[in-house]
Amino acid sequence: MPKGSNQKFKLYRLAQIMLNKTDDEHYITMPEIMKTLAEYEVTADRKSIYNDLRDLEKLGIEVEGEPVGKGYHYHVVRRPFELPELKLLVDAIQSSKFITERKTNELIGKLEKLVSRYDAMKLQRQVYVSGRIKTMNESIYYTVDAIHNAISENKKIRFQYYQWNVKKEMELRHGGAWYHISPWGLSWDDENYYLVGYDSVAGLIKHYRVDKMLHIQMSEEDREGREYFKKLDMADYAKKSFGMFNGKEQNVKLLVANYLAGVIIDRFGNDVMMIPKVDEYFTVNVQVHVSRQFLGWIISLGEGVKIISPDEVVEQMKEEIERLQRQYTILQICELDRCKSANEICILECVSVILTVSVRKTTGKSK
Repeated sequence: MPKGSNQKFKLYRLAQIMLNKTDDEHYITMPEIMKTLAEYEVTADRKSIYNDLRDLEKLGIEVEGEPVGKGYHYHVVRRPFELPELKLLVDAIQSSKFITERKTNELIGKLEKLVSRYDAMKLQRQVYVSGRIKTMNESIYYTVDAIHNAISENKKIRFQYYQWNVKKEMELRHGGAWYHISPWGLSWDDENYYLVGYDSVAGLIKHYRVDKMLHIQMSEEDREGREYFKKLDMADYAKKSFGMFNGKEQNVKLLVANYLAGVIIDRFGNDVMMIPKVDEYFTVNVQVHVSRQFLGWIISLGEGVKIISPDEVVEQMKEEIERLQRQYTILQICELDRCKSANEICILECVSVILTVSVRKTTGKSK
């Protein structure tokens, strides 16, 4: 039998055929193998193919032959990933906010190569997440890699940080100044990656949204802040910070309705201690960074949650509620019809009315 022009690729093509055309539900016969090899300009007789199928096992590709009638049906068994595992990975990629649309398609395409063409069709799924907005920063994957490299080499990093303006344009913060940070870890919170690092100028642990970091570079300087991070539990740090907003860390006691037990466990974990009280309530002590985001979370739970202590946080909650009342009083009084242009007279009128309302509430007098 004359050899084909691509004979040296015989084993590679055979592996490609078996991996692409067979799985637990789809088989291929010896004549079909020989025909497909011929399409790649590779010739082979049955005996050499039997030997090659055995050689594939040495490459980690296990092929099983099952007798059917007068012949055998062959297929690949025990792949590195099972189909349900790959489906789970695909769902995670599709539902992940920080992975761009283009990168999502690339990653899923790579996963499809790990299964047969038949199973690959089953991976072309759609996971719909309410309000899902994919990031537009394509460099995030390389930024994450650069951070990991800096951590492993014990070096500082420098980068620029951006924010969005009202024109939907990216603008560099602090006039494009470079941030010099000692990276110590990455945290995942509210579907975003955060760099957690030490700012030696401020002498503080800070965090930064990875998808808002630009032009990251590794410095020649060694990292600082090791003494701070020896005492820091990264998972605990993320749990205490609501939306990764900073605030003074405090132990806050809450009075919570029993029907919100699941909400408390989801947020603070199973190890949180909930002490039953009368009238379908329990108390719980949580260690949090007290910020407006934390207070807003408490407000969002309605009458089912109340801050009991410390007094300082109770007062912060009262002030936040009063601030919201003033804000919405302004919206009600300063209607757009009255203030068609944001001139000084209109603004002064609104402020005057707000002050009058505040005085009435304080003194209890009516006009």
